[in-house]
Amino acid sequence: MLTMTIYAVCGTLTAAGLWFAARALRRRRWAAGLRTAAVALLPIGLAMTGVVKFVVNMTVNPIAWLGFGVLGGAVLLMLVAGLVESRGQAAAGRAPQPPGKRADAGPGGRTPQALPRGRSAGPAKSGDADDFSEIEAILKKHGI
Repeated sequence: MLTMTIYAVCGTLTAAGLWFAARALRRRRWAAGLRTAAVALLPIGLAMTGVVKFVVNMTVNPIAWLGFGVLGGAVLLMLVAGLVESRGQAAAGRAPQPPGKRADAGPGGRTPQALPRGRSAGPAKSGDADDFSEIEAILKKHGI
């Protein structure tokens, strides 16, 4: 019964499409007529290959929808596992370290926070001093 219904619907769609294609061809619109005929043949072709029956059986079948739900749940679990793993690695990176062995310590065990104010860790270039003096003036103006 389902197969006869599929062929009846797809045959009707194909016949209507071919009618529109014939009208376009009579008006000498060759490209539009040929395109319409090509699209009109798709429903009956899909019905003959069994694609339409497969899709109809899948959409009506509750087991198929439960299968999609299980697949969605699996994808969701994979995403949550990735988030949990990335948060675990981030928390391990923030773990306190012994005071003598800091990861960001520079040469001589001095951290960038331990440098005196106004000094940079590297040698200053001549052009950089002018830039820093302007920045210091702006900061002093605002009381920072």
